[in-house]
Amino acid sequence: MAIYQKLTASSALMALATGVFDEVPEDQAFPYVSFGSIVETKDDTHDRQGLFVTVVIHVWSKYPGNREAADIFSALDAALDRQPLAVAGFKDVSIWHEQHETLRDPDPSIRHINAQYRVRLTRL
Repeated sequence: MAIYQKLTASSALMALATGVFDEVPEDQAFPYVSFGSIVETKDDTHDRQGLFVTVVIHVWSKYPGNREAADIFSALDAALDRQPLAVAGFKDVSIWHEQHETLRDPDPSIRHINAQYRVRLTRL
């Protein structure tokens, strides 16, 4: 939820994409951003519970070439990479861009960027 709120609060991102979705409506217009897989891994210390969370975020575009998808990714990355992130019940929350990949969809008219972010959290 914290990442969704951060993305939808980004005026730069929302000026480029038609929305940010967990579940994309069937008739959604391009370009848009959607959430993919979320993987949690324990990162406990001796006295605190912690988590590493890997979040995959997808950028979808039908613009010829990669420019539109790359511009949307750039706005998405500016909103998330190393930016403050508040998550209820946790402290020392940090997020950073780990990697991304530009892909061609089986539908040749669709461009797709698969971006991976890591979040580190320590439970209060």
